[in-house]
Amino acid sequence: MLQIIFATGNEGKMREIRAILEDLEVGISSMKEAGLDLEIEENGTTFEENAMIKAQAAADALAAQKRPGKYVVMADDSGLEIDCLNGEPGIYSARYLGEETPFNVKSRDFLKRMADVPEEERTARFVCAIAAVFPGGEAVTTRGIVEGRIGYELRGDNGFGYDPIFYLPEYDRTAAELSDEEKNQISHRSRALGLMKEELKKRISLL
Repeated sequence: MLQIIFATGNEGKMREIRAILEDLEVGISSMKEAGLDLEIEENGTTFEENAMIKAQAAADALAAQKRPGKYVVMADDSGLEIDCLNGEPGIYSARYLGEETPFNVKSRDFLKRMADVPEEERTARFVCAIAAVFPGGEAVTTRGIVEGRIGYELRGDNGFGYDPIFYLPEYDRTAAELSDEEKNQISHRSRALGLMKEELKKRISLL
């Protein structure tokens, strides 16, 4: 069976990934579950570059181990872009105010900075790029985007990252107030994964 190894240790991401790809006849493991322990420097200038850096590093480490079987190594890079702040935090979303700083602290900092920004200027989006390295070295990236606004307070606890301040007008809720099923239908990661799923379907029978 083809194995997908996703270069993340984030359990929230892995739940979403497994839910979206569950109908594919493949095994799905996190990098940790696959026994890969890597420190990867994300020094790209775009979400796509950072996703590919992680996927390629994990693929190289896996190849060096010469494991039997066929593997697709995948990684994502995602973040929040706030228009009135010139696209901040962008690719630095996880590193904003320091990687060890809790996201509720990061989120409150943005709310403070945007305290006087009117509703119509609070537009923002979540962006996710996913990279995949296939057996043989072929590499593919996909991108998913979901548009929304920055709210005025943290709301909801069914999410992670900046979900509690990301307001979706069509749902009248934040991303952290959506159910897992709703989020899997519209999230930036689910959209990027949906596109990557089509790329996988094209290639699975050929691998």
